[in-house]
This record gives sequence, structure tokens and C-alpha cells, in this order.
Amino acid sequence: MTPTFITETKPEDWTYVSEGGATIVFSYRGLHNVQFSDHVLRLRKVAYGSSDNTLLDANSEQPDDPMIAFQENIISKLVPSEFLPSLMVVVLEEDWLRSLVVLRDGDRPAERRQTDQIDVRRNKGILATDLIGGTPIAMEIKPKWGFLPTECHLSPKTVALKTATCRFCMHTSFRMKHGEVGTTYCPLDLFSCDETRVRKALGALWAGWYESDGSLNNLRFFVQGRMTKPDDDHSVQLLAHFFTADESTDVQNLQESFTSALAQALLSSPVLPILSTLQRTLDILDVEGLSKLYTQTSSGFSCDGLGSSVPDPSMEEWEDFVEVYQSDHHSWDHTVPSPGHLRHYLMAYLLSATFKDCSIIIRPKSAQVGSFDVTIIDMDIKSMDRLGKWEKLDKKIVEHYKSSGNQRRCIDNQRISQSGCTQLSKWR
Repeated sequence: MTPTFITETKPEDWTYVSEGGATIVFSYRGLHNVQFSDHVLRLRKVAYGSSDNTLLDANSEQPDDPMIAFQENIISKLVPSEFLPSLMVVVLEEDWLRSLVVLRDGDRPAERRQTDQIDVRRNKGILATDLIGGTPIAMEIKPKWGFLPTECHLSPKTVALKTATCRFCMHTSFRMKHGEVGTTYCPLDLFSCDETRVRKALGALWAGWYESDGSLNNLRFFVQGRMTKPDDDHSVQLLAHFFTADESTDVQNLQESFTSALAQALLSSPVLPILSTLQRTLDILDVEGLSKLYTQTSSGFSCDGLGSSVPDPSMEEWEDFVEVYQSDHHSWDHTVPSPGHLRHYLMAYLLSATFKDCSIIIRPKSAQVGSFDVTIIDMDIKSMDRLGKWEKLDKKIVEHYKSSGNQRRCIDNQRISQSGCTQLSKWR
């Protein structure tokens, strides 16, 4: 296949869309181009002062971004392709990237600009389907964890809390203690498949977006291809034009109209049930059970922390993992995990983290009023060296929540009964 070169476009053809911890996204706005129109450019970032800059030689051949192979070979076996964006390699050029930084770095949030930058040493990036541009509005929701853990691998100190309050709600409490903006959103409401609870979750997401002036990342609005905030009157008017019959920009009316429209879109889509099922069946031990198994079987491994010194899986190992997950994994006795399956469980937890951290893009179908497409994005490969950090964070979150006196009760519908939601097997 003939490679696609970013130098076939100009840096000024690209506008900033959004970014996460590892990547930054730009949307093509130049003259019509078969290869670039209706696509976004996803670039890797690097922290200031990071040694990663010295590991890459911009003049040498670098491997394709692993996200492409990961989606093609792994994710697509678990999620139907109709719910995934298309991805392809684009060849980058350092001077071009530096020009893009000069042009667009000022469009990034100030807090992001202070910590990281585009990795201009990369000579390959990703072109993906533009799910933001080419449509009047688009919404991004980051659902987060959609389940409560089972009791069998939790300690006596954590079992009562972890089986009553979801990880996201505990983490929200922890973040508020450290001065971050709070939210009443609970993922278990969004994943419940119950219309009343889904509407409650969407209402909380809207309130969090509005009250934080768009700083919370669990809900983002894009109007005419650009991320918008509640104080952008022009964009809010366009939202009102789309969601409300009378085009009223009254906050309460707009929130209710948004909640009603999105609830129907999510309830009619299998995306959330797919994500919930994958999350809970891949994270079957909780990080506590995973840590116990690792400690019991860690001879030959470093005991500096969960997953320390464990090499990251190759793509071939990931392919083998998926085969086992789709065949034998569901018949294993996970209440007594086998030490021989340690690496499988470590990989399963990493993959679960991918589905916990992804986003969904919801956008209207052009031909059907009131009908929406739902697409899953941001499915990065997670690294083994993050397991120890997650274990420590889990302890901090639970310890804080226990001492905070909060008693929020989160209801996991699928844990109580497997009926009522579309089952994953239907979509394989």
C-alpha cells in the first residue's frame, strides 16, 4: 500500500480538537483531499524533560503506532467493527510538526501546555475517521467503570465499601479532597439499561459540564467541529436548535432535552452493554485479587510492586490471549485462580483498563432525525508498569473513602441480575 504523507497537507489545514494523557487530536480543514478529508490526525505526546525524546531517531524507520495493530488484531475481535473508527498510518515530518506546534499550541488548555507537548520526533502517526467534524454537533462521553467487583478477592477492610460504592464515585470523592471539581455522575446509572437511571446519569453529566465550565472530561460537546463550553453563547444556541423544539437556551430546558435525546440513543445501542461485559469479565479478580495472585506466584519476578519487571505482551501474545479469553477463560474457576494463569490475568486487567478508559462519540445520523451513531474511541494499549501505580492508587482511594464518612450506594444491575441488557455474545 502506498504510504500517506502528512506533508501532502499544510500545518494550517489542521485545527485542534482535543487531547488526553497520551495523544492529541487535530481535524483536517483544508481543501478537499481524498486521503485527508473527513479524518483526524492523532499524534503522540511526550512529557517535558522525558527521556522518551532521546529514544527516537526521527531519521530512522520507526514502527507503526501500536494502536492500529491493537485495534485491527485485538479490539476488533471483541467489538464489532461498526462501532469502531477506521485507523491508518500517516508518515510525519519533524519540521512540519514543529510548524503545527507553533500554529496550534495556543489552542490547547493551559494545564496541558505546562506538562507535555507533541512528540516531534515521531515519524508515524494515525489518521482516523473524523467523528467530530462534518456534523453539526457531536458529543463525547467517557463512561468509566461500569461494574462493582465480586466479594471473593476483596479484603475484610475493603469488601463492604467496594461492593457498595463504585470505583468512580469513590475516586470522585478522593479528587474533591484534593481540590478538583466534583460531579454526581455515577457510571452504574449510565450502564444500567434502565431509562430512569440512564437519564439521571446524563443529567449529572450535563450538570458537571455546565457547572465546571466544561473542564470535566466525562462529557464534551463539539459544535461545528470545535469543542465548546457553556459560556459560548453561539454554540449553546446551536445546541438548543438541535435539541429543543422551541430553540430555547434556558439551561433547565436544554438539559432535559439533551437527556431525553441521548438516553434513547444509548438505550437503543449495544455499545454500553458491550463495554460493561468486557470490563467486568476481564477484571474478574479486582486489583486486590490480582495482587494476591502475583505475590503468590512472583518467584522470578521483582517484588517491587504488582507487575514490576514483567515484560509487556507482544502482539502475538495478545492474539493468543484473545483466543483463550473467548474460549477457556469463562469456564475457569476464578474464585481460585490458577498460578499458571498469572500472565493471562495480568493481561486481562490491562485490557479491562483499556475499556474502562475509552470514550464514546455520539453524533446524529444525517438521514434520520433523532437517530444517532455511537462509536468507541481511544483504545490504547496499557503497559504492565502501570499495574503497580493502579494498585497504590486503589488503596489511597479506598482509604480516603473509608475515612470520609460518605455512604453512597451504587447499584450494579448486571451484578444483581444478568437479564435486561443486551448480551455480548449477540454481537460477536
